[in-house]
Amino acid sequence: MTALEQENKMTMRTGEFYNNNTDKASSHPNEISHQILSIVANMTGCVPSYNPPSCTNTCQDLRYRLITGACNNRNHPSWGASNTVLSRWLPPQYEDGISEPKGWNTDFLYNNFSLPPVREVTNKIIHASNKAIQEDDLYSHIIIEWGQYIDHDMAFTPQSINKVKSLWGADCHCADENQKSCFPIMISINDSLSQRGCIPFYRSSAACGTGDQNAMFGIPSIARPREQVNGLTSFIDASTVYGSTAAVEIKLRNHSSEEGLLRVNVQHSDHGREYMPSVDDTPSPCVQDPNAANDDRIECFFAGESRSNEVITLAAMHTLWLREHNRVAKALRKLNPHWSSETTYQETRKIVGALHQVITVRDYIPKILGPSASEKYFGAYKGYNKNINPSISNVFSTAAFRFGHATIPPVVHRLDSQYREHPQYPSLLLNEVFFRPWRIIKEGGLDPLIRGLLGKAAKLQTQQEIMNEELTEKLLVLSNNGSMDLASLNLQRGRDHGLPGYNDWREFCGLPRLNITMGMKIAISDENITRKIIELYGHPDNIDVWLGGLAEDLLPGARTGPLFACLIGMQFQALRDGDWFWYENINVFTKKQRLELEKHSLSRVICDNTGLTHVPPDSFLMAKSSEGFKLCDSIPAMNLESWKETPEKGASCGLPGKIENGDFVHCSDKLLIYFCYPGYRLEGHEKLACQENQWNTQPPFCKDIDECFDELTPPCHSSATCSNTLGSYQCLCSDPYELAEDQKTCVDSGKLPRASIASIILVVLLFLSWATICWILLCRGRKFSFKTSADSQRGEDLKITSLKIDSSKCHNMSLSPYPSMIAEPKKINCTV
Repeated sequence: MTALEQENKMTMRTGEFYNNNTDKASSHPNEISHQILSIVANMTGCVPSYNPPSCTNTCQDLRYRLITGACNNRNHPSWGASNTVLSRWLPPQYEDGISEPKGWNTDFLYNNFSLPPVREVTNKIIHASNKAIQEDDLYSHIIIEWGQYIDHDMAFTPQSINKVKSLWGADCHCADENQKSCFPIMISINDSLSQRGCIPFYRSSAACGTGDQNAMFGIPSIARPREQVNGLTSFIDASTVYGSTAAVEIKLRNHSSEEGLLRVNVQHSDHGREYMPSVDDTPSPCVQDPNAANDDRIECFFAGESRSNEVITLAAMHTLWLREHNRVAKALRKLNPHWSSETTYQETRKIVGALHQVITVRDYIPKILGPSASEKYFGAYKGYNKNINPSISNVFSTAAFRFGHATIPPVVHRLDSQYREHPQYPSLLLNEVFFRPWRIIKEGGLDPLIRGLLGKAAKLQTQQEIMNEELTEKLLVLSNNGSMDLASLNLQRGRDHGLPGYNDWREFCGLPRLNITMGMKIAISDENITRKIIELYGHPDNIDVWLGGLAEDLLPGARTGPLFACLIGMQFQALRDGDWFWYENINVFTKKQRLELEKHSLSRVICDNTGLTHVPPDSFLMAKSSEGFKLCDSIPAMNLESWKETPEKGASCGLPGKIENGDFVHCSDKLLIYFCYPGYRLEGHEKLACQENQWNTQPPFCKDIDECFDELTPPCHSSATCSNTLGSYQCLCSDPYELAEDQKTCVDSGKLPRASIASIILVVLLFLSWATICWILLCRGRKFSFKTSADSQRGEDLKITSLKIDSSKCHNMSLSPYPSMIAEPKKINCTV
């Protein structure tokens, strides 16, 4: 038994939580100053710790959740906030106890066995032909799309993919030795995915102050092993639509609108309906139509979550909710013309977030967990619990909720209005829809795709065919030039994050540990797959948790086995009970509003925002269009009249003055609060009160903040120059450096400086000018005429001598810089 295994056995208890979450770095005994962490971040590419803001108790803060998710819990402001450490339910397992993932050292043994290469696990256990898959007879393809979409609402772990040359100089190509930020998946050189003997793999960025980064400062790290960061808010809050940072949110909003709308695409529309806006940075990396002209580009869509372009069906889901926001916002503003743009936006955001919660917990989760686990984890709502941490756990994000990858069918169907194969836009293999927004804009818009999601089945997860070849052989990732294997990436990511093994998690969930002789049959009835697993792993304790969870027999009426049902159920229970803004909390919506929200459904959202006329009452259930579909007019919808406000008599002062670069929200008919957009500071009175039918003071104004003068947390890296702009700032680099992907750090572009290029061009021009002059003087100059007297013998002699000299020079002249390449000197006619 290794020292690591002994330590884990001593520290792990069934049902106990390993708490790696702290609200402030200073609460850890090995305190590291923010200045040091900033240096470490710049050198290693780690993610700096998040400092939650001071939580205030204004009516706006109590009514609407912060875009970052901070201050949801006033005692623990960072719980669930974006850019905070993923929660650990069990201690991580690294081969050096600090940072090195499982499989890092080839001679490291687990129960006397080496871990199998993840690509070998894919080839021998997971991979299945596209033709071998079995369709799910209960659930439609859209249940898979909702799983991916809602996953992107809760978790995203940034990877160490950047142009910044880190301390280790990693480029994540196949190397003989692992580099600190790379963990290449070693494969045979003959493998179809081989890129010089491996599949490149970037490790997830470490949270600063964790892992092996502190060694350079002489700070022990054994007490704080490597942790990973969640870049999104943990909550089910529609951050897919609105973003998880103020910077993203401000770019998504249409601030010129009085209705609190989101930006839309100004170049393209879907039969009069809106598309998401395109990204600002062009040309974007999305794949282009091979038949289009070079100037006919369709750029990536811009959404609240950066992965919206991964597949066109996911982009379609994002587009649905953009349209739903703008639809609801317009209706609310019509009902409440006294609302400001900000109030309309925030109330709409609150409703859309609540609908995400309703659809997920009422319609989606019970189908995944089955009735038994659903009852265990989702009984009657008992109210907000301030002692529950809603942060996303590492095992949920990295393993358990990736069960859905095994349910993705290999084909994306596009259907006509009768839910038959579309005659103009045929169905596509998955590899044909990765990062291709042009297929939406140029090939029929959303309607054929949505019909395909509703009218075609999901893939059934089976032990014999876990994942189809579209994902194991043809996955496209924009950060890599070649095809990838999603199964291998998942397994490698679990090892990268130091996830304990399958049996440890079973014990955590109160399930019996499995052994070779008899225990495996308890959870995995297929003897063929258990034999293959043991042949590869040697011992049940060594099994990667993602594989073990997928291989288990499904629970009755569920789409997961007992382990994943436990881990997923616990996470969603925490997301519900630990969220102050959960829609069922009596402080969030009125009882009448909650009842209206629960009338709504994904089917209703589809009816309201597409051209579809008939849909299934429950979008996730598989039904034949001729039998189980209903007209949209019969699909229930929420009545927004429940959000109509009636101003108190004699209390209205009318609308106050609007301020530039800011807005206001009503706390009541008699009180409102002004605020400024990010990048501006409020000058004047924040609160205005209505007294005797007039506002008691003049509105404030918003003054631009010069972020470049912030010495404590400078916006730009020391390698860049900060330049203030209205409402923001810009980091500038001197030639030949350019901004890295963080838009804050200057890195060597690998190109010659513009001044050097200009110098080279000047030298070339001078050389060409000199050569031209020489050519004229040597070869053309003998055409001049000597006007001398006939009896001047001396002039004739000079003329003859000059011609001889010129002819000899012309005879040996060559334009080639490589004389050895010319067999004989070229003779040039210099006849006068």
